This record gives sequence, C-alpha cells and structure tokens, in this order.
Amino acid sequence: MPQTAKVRNDTTEVILPTVGLSGQLINGEWIKPVSGAMLGIINPCRSSVITTIGAADREDVDAAVAAAKAAFPSWRRLASRSRGALLTELANRVAAHSEEIARILAAETGNALRTQSRPEVMSSIEVLRYYGGTVAEQKGETLPLGPGLFSYTTREPLGVVAAIIPWNSPLVLAAVKIGMALGTGNTLVLKPAEDAPLAVIRVAELAADLFPNGVFNVVTGVGEVAGAALSGHPDVAKISFTGSVEVGKLVAHAAADRIARATLELGGKSPTIVYPDAATDDRIDGLAANIINAMRFARQGQSCTAGSRLYVHQDVFEPVLRKVVEKLAVMKIGDALDEETDIGAIINEERYSAVRDFISEAVNSGAEVVTGEVPPAAGKNVGFFPKPTVLKGLTNDWRIVQEEVFGPVLVAIPWTSEDEVIEWANNTHYGLAAYIFANDLTTALNAASRIDAGWLQINRAGGQIPGMSYGGIKQSGIGSEYSIEGALEAYTARKSVTVNL
Repeated sequence: MPQTAKVRNDTTEVILPTVGLSGQLINGEWIKPVSGAMLGIINPCRSSVITTIGAADREDVDAAVAAAKAAFPSWRRLASRSRGALLTELANRVAAHSEEIARILAAETGNALRTQSRPEVMSSIEVLRYYGGTVAEQKGETLPLGPGLFSYTTREPLGVVAAIIPWNSPLVLAAVKIGMALGTGNTLVLKPAEDAPLAVIRVAELAADLFPNGVFNVVTGVGEVAGAALSGHPDVAKISFTGSVEVGKLVAHAAADRIARATLELGGKSPTIVYPDAATDDRIDGLAANIINAMRFARQGQSCTAGSRLYVHQDVFEPVLRKVVEKLAVMKIGDALDEETDIGAIINEERYSAVRDFISEAVNSGAEVVTGEVPPAAGKNVGFFPKPTVLKGLTNDWRIVQEEVFGPVLVAIPWTSEDEVIEWANNTHYGLAAYIFANDLTTALNAASRIDAGWLQINRAGGQIPGMSYGGIKQSGIGSEYSIEGALEAYTARKSVTVNL
C-alpha cells in the first residue's frame, strides 16, 4: 500500500494520500499531469488550503481513455463473479482504512465526521459489497420464437465509461459508479469533483494494484477542462454524471453529438408533505426528526434529495414548525472534524454566497424567518457556516420555493386541500425525490401515486440503500442507479442472437 502523510490542523489530524496527490491514475500508475498544473483543495470549515493536487488537461484525459480502451477487451471477458470478487476486496480495503478516509472526507467537504462522513464511508463499503455480490446476475433470456429457431439474448458491456461526480457525497457516488461500471464489464475513467477529490483519491490508491492496468483510471481537475474533455471524448461509450442541471445539459449535448449513452442525476427541489394524522402528540417528535433528516440539515442542505419544500396541513402547521425549531436548536454547528459537531460547513465561498442571496431575497420580499438568519457576508468569519433556516409566509411561486438552494434552507407552506398540495408538489421542473408523512397508509400510497418523482419515501427520510432504484424524472435526470437493475439497464446493451436449427 502507498505511504501516507499526516497533516495536523489545530488539534485534529488528517492522514492525506501522498502517491495519489498527482491526481492521475492512468494504466495502473500515478503520474503527474502533462502541463504540470496544480489545484488547491480548501477546508471549508477553516478557509485554509489542505493540500494541492494535479489538474488534468485534455492530454491526460486522452491517455486515461486510451488505457481504458486497451484494457476493455480482456476485462469484459473476465467472469462476472471474478469482477465481483475484486469489488468486494476493494470494499474490504476501504473498511480497513475507514476512519482515515472519513477524516479526509470531513476535512475536504465540511461534512461533519460523526453525523455524515463516517456514515458515508460505511455506505460506500455497502455499495461496493452489494455490486460485488450481485454482478453475476447479468442474465439474458431465451425467446420461444417457434420450431426450428433458438433465440437468446445476452448483456454486453458498452466499453469505456466516463464518470463525473460532485463534491457533496463524493465517496458514495464514486463507489456507485465504480461498482456499476466495472461490475458489468466496462472499464472506467473517473473524475472526482475539483472541490473534494481527496477521499476518492485515497480509495483509488487502495485500488491501484487491485484491478488490471487500465481498468480503473482517475483524472482530477476542473470540470471545464477535464470534465469537458471526458464528456466529449470519441472513445467514451457512456457518461455517468451527477451534478447540476446546467452542467448536465452540457454533458447530454456532448453525448448526443456522438450518440453515446448517458446517465444523468441532476438535482431536485423535493416536496415533504405532512398530513394531520402524522403530527399527533405521540408522533410529532419523530415527525420533526424526519423532517430535519429529509431536509438534510446535517449535510448543510447540500443534497439533491433534500426535502426543502415543506407542505404541512394547516391544522398542524404551527405545532410542527415549533417542534422542528426545537430540535434544530440543539444541533451544534462547527468544525467537521470535531466529534461534537452535528452540522458542518458549506463547501466554498461561491455556494455560501449563493445561499445567502437566496435567503436575503426571500426576507426582503416579506418571508418570515422562523429560525435562522440572513448569513453574514463571506469573509466576515472563518469558514462557511450558515445557520439552519426555516422560512414561512411564502407562496409556491417564489424563487426560493422553485429553485434548488443547495443550502440549509427549508421553506414551509400550509395546505388545506389535498388536490392543491399535490399540484404544488408537482409544479416544478424537478422530479427526483419526495417525502410523505401520513399515518393512514391508503392516504400515503394514493398521494405517492400522484406525485411526479422517481424516488419516494413514506414515513421515512433516510438515504439510499443498495438495491433501491434511485433516479429522477423531468429535469432531475435520466436513468437510475444503486440497483443491479439500474446497472444492467444503463451500463450494458442487450445482444440478440437467433439460430436456425
């Protein structure tokens, strides 16, 4: 295994990758970018540089894709159970270094170690083990076409896959794309987010001697350069992108120009609908905890599945808000590496300022602050720490209700008519997630059937579990991930063979 280096920030210690800091794992070797360009990685809790990494340009991407293309013919012929065994071994290696990786993840993302980063590492391990155990299920069909004909189908890998991941959940999304692409027999070039690549690089160090040369490659750098080069590369057969709608459209155009396949997960503005019977005296405490979890407050609201539009029945609106505020008040905001911290920092100054602008605009337009505040301007404090904010006194057509804030901001609107609240929930160009809280299961299931979203939860607000089909509709994306069905649909092609007997 590669050597590591200890970096001490105040009283907390982070063990950074060293071999992988060049940032380019190409054909089984760590190499520096051709241009020599470097990229600084910032700790968002301390506004300080953690380290620098290599930044790839088009030449580096060309080399990585060429290595993946050369490795594809032999990798695709490897038995799927053998590919699965390698994914399981990678999971075991990540598990052996889980605390080290979690601390790196907390330092670079600002996601609290105890509430977010450790659980994300555990989820990544589960994902790799899931695909390690299920990739052998790449079964075809036998077709009864009639006497004298034997017809069957097989699932065939596509070729070189380019995967581009964001900074908010970089490790688990890397695990999903590694598991889906490699498990189904494709080779992979993975580009981590420029703001949070270090934990992914550390995992890549653990994987460097595991897969055959060229099967798993990593390039780092900015999206406009390395990401664009990957998306538009003529030898990339499939692109898997998780990120913003705006960048997703560019990726889709790049894929369409050469008829390549694409899986896109592009965010959301997810509704949380509360029925009166979910807020009775014996349920309201658990309900408030679920609302906070659905909103992803412990991740600073930086989640595409955040239930950021809270629709509560008028009869229980004020009691529910009071209970949510009560629970938010005891959550500690602070350094992500502090064991007592519940909520960490926004990823960077640009995102912090954008969140601030959303809140300021809403307050200036008459929204009432139930809890929280308009954050101070960036630079007045060390780190990017907006308080969890709940707003009311808005209507469904406000910008802050319609657009993805990607910060710890929950907008609360009372409702009386079920038809009206379903219409509000669907009145968005997003369609990723939705949350329904109702004690009456018939009511909840009927509402779920009417809501336009690809991933719904009833009386639950947790994250994805391996095996779930996870993906959006409308402008939230194309395709699904997290399940073996999603992997087969998105990362393989069906081949049909018919024999005249």
